[in-house]
Amino acid sequence: MKNKNIMLPNLLTLLGMLCGIYSIVLASNNSTERAAIFILFAAIFDALDGKVARLVNGESEFGIQLDSLADLVSFGVAPAFLIFQWQLEQYGRVGIMAMFLFAACGALRLARFNVQTKKIGNLFFVGMPIPGAAGILVSSVLFVYELGLRGWEYLPYVYLALVVLLAFLMVSTVPYYSFKKLGFLKTKPFNTIVILVVFLVIVGSAPKITVFTVGLLYMISGFVMIPIARRLALHAEKKEVSQ
Repeated sequence: MKNKNIMLPNLLTLLGMLCGIYSIVLASNNSTERAAIFILFAAIFDALDGKVARLVNGESEFGIQLDSLADLVSFGVAPAFLIFQWQLEQYGRVGIMAMFLFAACGALRLARFNVQTKKIGNLFFVGMPIPGAAGILVSSVLFVYELGLRGWEYLPYVYLALVVLLAFLMVSTVPYYSFKKLGFLKTKPFNTIVILVVFLVIVGSAPKITVFTVGLLYMISGFVMIPIARRLALHAEKKEVSQ
C-alpha cells in the first residue's frame, strides 16, 4: 500500500463496517428502528468511499477487497440478523436458514461481482446489488413503524417471503441499472438541480415511506430492464462482429 491516497476511502469503508456492527448490537438489544437507521448510514459511507477513491486517485485492489468484506458485514449479516431478531426468530430453524440464505447469497453476489467486474459493462449490475437488497429490508422496517403495522399478524410471513425473494434476486441474472453513467447531470445541470430539489422535498416530507417506495421501485425495475439489457447486449455483439 504505497499509495497514501487510499487511506481516506478505506477509512470510509471501515466506518461503514462499524455502522453495520453497531446495528447488530442494537438489533440484539431490540432497538430495531435504530439498527435499521445505522445500516442506512453504512450505505451512505459505502456510496462515498468509491467516489472519494476516484476523486483522490486512491483506487486499489486492496480497497475493492476491503469494500466487499465490509459490505458482507453491513449489508449481508447485519440486515439478516435484524430481520431475524425482529420477525423471523419465531420460525426457529426456518428463520435461521432464511437469515443464512440472505447472507450467503449476498456473499455469492459480492464474489461474482469481483470476478466479473472487468468482464462486463458498467451500465447494469448482474443481479440486485447487496446494498440495494439490504436497503429495501431495513427501509421496510422504518416503513412498518411509520404506518403502525408492527402488530399485523401476517407480517412475519411477508418478511420471510421478502428475505427469500431478495436473496435470490442478488444471485439472479436480472439486470439492475448501476447509475454509473449519468451524462445528463453534466449536460443539463439546471434541470438536474430542479429534479434533485423536488426529490429532496418529497423525501423530506415522508422519508420513511419514500425511501422504502424508491427501494421497491428499484426492485421492480430490474424486470423492466431485462428486454432493454438484452437489446444492448445484442447490439454490442453485432458491433464486435462487424469490427
